Amino acid sequence: MQDGPESTRFETLSVTYGEEPTPGDPMTGDVVSPIHLASTYALPGLDTEMSLEDLDPSQGDFVYSRLSNPTRHAVEERIGALEGGEYAYAFSSGTAAIFTFVLSVVEPGDHVVAFDDLYAGTRRMLEDVFRSRLDVDVDFVDATDVENVAAAITDSTALVWLETPTNPRMNMCDVAAIADLAHDADALLGVDNTFMSPYFQNPLALGADAVAHSTTKYLNGHSDSVGGALVTNDERVADEVEFFQTVGVGDMLAPFDSYLLLRGIKTLPMRMERHQENATTVAKYLEDHELVEAVHYPGLESHPQHDLATKQMSGYGGVLSFELAGEFADAKRFLEALTEFTLAVSLGGVESLVELPAGMTHEPLSPEEREALGITDTLVRASVGVEHVDDLLADLDRGFAAMVDGAEFEDPPTADD
Repeated sequence: MQDGPESTRFETLSVTYGEEPTPGDPMTGDVVSPIHLASTYALPGLDTEMSLEDLDPSQGDFVYSRLSNPTRHAVEERIGALEGGEYAYAFSSGTAAIFTFVLSVVEPGDHVVAFDDLYAGTRRMLEDVFRSRLDVDVDFVDATDVENVAAAITDSTALVWLETPTNPRMNMCDVAAIADLAHDADALLGVDNTFMSPYFQNPLALGADAVAHSTTKYLNGHSDSVGGALVTNDERVADEVEFFQTVGVGDMLAPFDSYLLLRGIKTLPMRMERHQENATTVAKYLEDHELVEAVHYPGLESHPQHDLATKQMSGYGGVLSFELAGEFADAKRFLEALTEFTLAVSLGGVESLVELPAGMTHEPLSPEEREALGITDTLVRASVGVEHVDDLLADLDRGFAAMVDGAEFEDPPTADD
């Protein structure tokens, strides 16, 4: 990483950090980092004293794009600055970032404590790869209760892994308290911060050793690039992650996706404010609707962990979930009647998306596993976008009308209703 930013204000870092004139080519003065598609780079001479470990991308040292690329380096600089981390790495997906991190910090025979309410893909990774094939013991616990984490940690625990808030019920973990537990046991704490983005939450500042993102979501923000990132302040962790990224796994974010991510991050602060504003309005509207049995959004005072959310985050994000009254068929009619909310997986883009976890993102889990996590057949997850909120409310009203046989869509509600 380069020297620390002159300004530490998030909005300024989002726009300019990492895009100083192109490293190694100061003559161009690019305001926007160009897309460096080259797979290899010309060397000024043969230096038999320098090893690959001596290369410094901040000084324009590039040899081969699997090791480092100017466009990717720029976005890594920016993400690191936003998360308050000294070392940042960009991957081809969030799954790749998490896999590389876990592979970097655990060995056969180690023990991992993980939140039982994880993204289904991360849970399957821990179960089917690390536990089943790499001889890593993995225990899943309800980490909303710090005591459950404390009880699960053993002398062989090397890593505690969390998501907060969780997908899709927006459950929270006390990052600072769990960080203390992990460190007392000489274990590391990793946190998936995808749902909040560094704008609303900074796990490193709360004591985490590493933070991961699916940059596909809020960091990119436009549903046109898949990527992942990992940030840490731990030099030992950074050395291992860099080794596994470049040598052991060979996974990195492509130059064009790095460019799209750089561009997306420029508007992250404004987008996150609008996402939260709209999500709060939608959550309150849903909370008062007779066809909704429960709303899960940490910005609501009714959320059981609202106080924790307010304590460790500076905002509540743009994702919420809600329980529809009725059965699966009712949820199906509701979802298929929507026109502004697109029925699709993923989240964090400027457009509003909606999905049914039981039949989509969490369908790989058994009915028993879904029931244990509180994922019913009528639980709907919404990623609230940045459209005009009155249009979103009107769309939801359209969906509710479709749930009632013969109901007609009348005057749409407004944000003032």
